[in-house]
Amino acid sequence: MIRSNAVLPIARVIPGAVAELLRASPLSPGKVDFAWRTAVGPAVQRVSAVRLENQVLLVDASSRQWSAELSRSSPVILQRMQWLLGADVIREIVIRA
Repeated sequence: MIRSNAVLPIARVIPGAVAELLRASPLSPGKVDFAWRTAVGPAVQRVSAVRLENQVLLVDASSRQWSAELSRSSPVILQRMQWLLGADVIREIVIRA
């Protein structure tokens, strides 16, 4: 049997490694903020603030436009946050303007 020593591109390895590290560390506001920035990107992170309360991620958007955009994207964002933090950490996202 021939074994392949294929090298995975770093862009495919890093997200999984980050998620494993995040899931293993204690839950804190800094961890939630880091996961948020990772899930939505720095531009959205700059126009929003997050706080986790009882498995609900409360998102304060800087404007109604951002609130609408985040609401439209919330199913995808929820999946990303659950992947980064663990499926049982966040059960829903509430967007506020």
